[in-house]
Amino acid sequence: MSDMTAPCNTSGEQAVTDLALDLHWTWNHATDRLWRQLAPDIWDHTRNAWAVLLNTPRSRLRALLATPDFRDMLDQLVRAHAESREKPAWFTQACTMAPPPTIAYFSMEYMLDEALPIYSGGLGNVAGDQLKAASDLGVPVVAVGLLYAQGYFRQGFSATGQQEALYPINDPAQLPITPVCDGNGDRLRVPFRIATGQIWLRAWRARVGRTVLYLLDTNDPDNPPAIRCITTQLYGGDDTLRLRQEMVLGIGGWRLLRVLGLRPDVCHLNEGHAAFAALERACGLMEDLGIPFVHALTIARAGTVFTTHTAVPAGFDRFAPELVRRHLDFYACHDLRTDIAEILALGQGEGAAPDAPFNMAWLALRVSGAVNAVSRLHEQVSRALFNPQFPRWPQGEVPVSHVTNGVHVPTWDSAAADALWTSATGKDRWLGTLEEVEHGVRAIPDHDLWHSRMQARAALVGFMVGQHSARACFMGGRHECGMPPPAFGPDVLTIGFARRFATYKRPDLLLHDPDRLARILTRADRPAQLVIAGKAHPRDMAGQALITRWMEFIRRPDVQGHATFLVDYDMSIARRLVEGVDLWINTPLRPWEACGTSGMKVLVNGGLNVSEPDGWWAEAGAPDVGWVIGDGMDHGEGPSRDAHDADSLYTLLEHEIVPLFYQRDGEGVPRDWVAIMRESMARLTPRFSANRAVRHYTHGFYLPAAAAYRARLADGGAKAADIGRWRQAMAAGWADIRFGTLQVTRVADRWRIHVDLHLGSITPDMVRVQLYADVPAGSPIVVPMTAGAGGRDGSVSYDAEVDASRPATDYTPRVTGFHPDVSIPLEASFIAWQK
Repeated sequence: MSDMTAPCNTSGEQAVTDLALDLHWTWNHATDRLWRQLAPDIWDHTRNAWAVLLNTPRSRLRALLATPDFRDMLDQLVRAHAESREKPAWFTQACTMAPPPTIAYFSMEYMLDEALPIYSGGLGNVAGDQLKAASDLGVPVVAVGLLYAQGYFRQGFSATGQQEALYPINDPAQLPITPVCDGNGDRLRVPFRIATGQIWLRAWRARVGRTVLYLLDTNDPDNPPAIRCITTQLYGGDDTLRLRQEMVLGIGGWRLLRVLGLRPDVCHLNEGHAAFAALERACGLMEDLGIPFVHALTIARAGTVFTTHTAVPAGFDRFAPELVRRHLDFYACHDLRTDIAEILALGQGEGAAPDAPFNMAWLALRVSGAVNAVSRLHEQVSRALFNPQFPRWPQGEVPVSHVTNGVHVPTWDSAAADALWTSATGKDRWLGTLEEVEHGVRAIPDHDLWHSRMQARAALVGFMVGQHSARACFMGGRHECGMPPPAFGPDVLTIGFARRFATYKRPDLLLHDPDRLARILTRADRPAQLVIAGKAHPRDMAGQALITRWMEFIRRPDVQGHATFLVDYDMSIARRLVEGVDLWINTPLRPWEACGTSGMKVLVNGGLNVSEPDGWWAEAGAPDVGWVIGDGMDHGEGPSRDAHDADSLYTLLEHEIVPLFYQRDGEGVPRDWVAIMRESMARLTPRFSANRAVRHYTHGFYLPAAAAYRARLADGGAKAADIGRWRQAMAAGWADIRFGTLQVTRVADRWRIHVDLHLGSITPDMVRVQLYADVPAGSPIVVPMTAGAGGRDGSVSYDAEVDASRPATDYTPRVTGFHPDVSIPLEASFIAWQK
């Protein structure tokens, strides 16, 4: 792929700079020794290589470079870094396409490291971890996002324990990014013409191992103030700001790729925020091929993958049509050469009124050739959410599959855990297909596993005690929020709960009976210590109230020393927590958590999970790897549901989890606890890794999408034009289709079902006729019907035989659209049923 800003190694200083600018150091422990030698205090405090370099005096760096030992270490690291980027990777063997396709990955946020604070939480976590896994596996991904001047808010607290939102500035000079330059070495500025004139987008580049992340911002001096502020905050502002951000991400992002000379085969939309990218991609195809918008969008659609992360309708971005019209009318007319009504229709519901909201998820659905949810349970939830867009289609056939999320394991393992896994499973364990990982972990002795857990817990306790003052609410040397410092012990069961504080995640479920929780934590012979962290959106007052409840509980005299709240939850705190806790708690209201990844991060470090069977834990939860809250059924919501689940959680802690942790043998090892640790680490870590997820995307989505896109692009888009003619013919003639008489006869143990079908202007090769029967709690039965002779009245006869073990009335004939190059019903939802 094109790379206009690739740095070159011209000196030792440049070599160190290049290493610091490649975020590979965020998961490559081999370079830790370099940064620690430059500035041990800064490295141990921040784990930020770029901060280390910026704060190391040039004189010290030059003095170290003059020493043979340091220079030898640097040379070894530079060689190893180059080899890691150049050696053949998994994708080389997995892909047989020539040339191999390029995948453009669009996301509103990326959680790569706290050194680049352009993330909020789960969505950014998925994007960042998948980008890193793509680097490991050699999948040719180029990512696009936004550079926020303030990013997501930082958390503070008032004297009364109320959350406060702080917005420090992200100075690009202090971030591990470089400006994108053109071929002449000048700063690249991407033009964006709007009705009132020209605006400019600035571009930045972050190196992430083998992959590249391009970030756009609008803070160009030539832009008006309202435009410069578009990329100020992540998830801040009103609908106008959000729509503008999504235009910059999608339209501006794809335009940047074209300016850089990139022509990706696949566009992966990580949520609907980036759906405008498909419109700009069609715009480029119109320019390249001289074809109309509708045909260009048909080509682009084949190479577009849409991942939905939302489990409730309110989670989709929706905009007033008048707002969309004001912002996109010029673009539709001038760039796409179509009417704004056609664009609005793409984002409005099936048969929607003109004033219906413009839904970014509906837009993403209508510009994509494949759609996936992020867990098996979320697939079912998403089919229900999208079902209204496929009227008359059964919910089980709504075209949404799933790829369960996974975490980038090398990012979330501690250095000690990394050493343990390396000794058991090899250095390159996360670079291939993971067949040997499970076997290697099962061979680790109990003592070694438990020793690693003891070290990790002690490190977390040390971090909390040492960092409490800096992370808590101190101003002018006086404690402001009344939260006592933790007095945790390194040998005590340590429980973690950290996530976004939203009501559906039920972060107060543990507080359903505060006295009972206090007794669990403070039992003298079997104590526990609880670490809480998380943020509530500044406009989410209900979520902020839940944080206040926790602050009040932590200040209780009988709880002090057994619970704490870590302020300003970010990636650095998340990393410390998942490395050190023994038990991770997750309490969402099923089925409202699409997947969740926080609990996956503890797996590699030997932490265990107790969770509601929602999202990923609905697939993973089992008695030999952790604990499941409740009975796994959906019981609605409300006080009775919360009371039931809280009692289940308390009971598990009181009678199973805490006693098991303290049940030791003569060597002080809790063998039964370690057995669950081992099974969880061996079985779940590879299964819920970003390595597995990216390989799934590659085989199941990227390569098929690339092939379909190239097929539609060939011969100037001839196949897309053919699809357009088919769609027009179907739309013109579909209303004339009608079923004739249905005849059923029994032949031995089979039903023979016959129906005549009047197709009108539509020919038999344009449809498929089937028998359909529902199956309770299972996949429906769909049996093809075979076309026979045509009748004098122009009808076509269709026949099929089915097992007579079910009543013949269970089977209903239906007709659907068919085209060999069209995804049915995603791209064409024509369907009619025999009444």
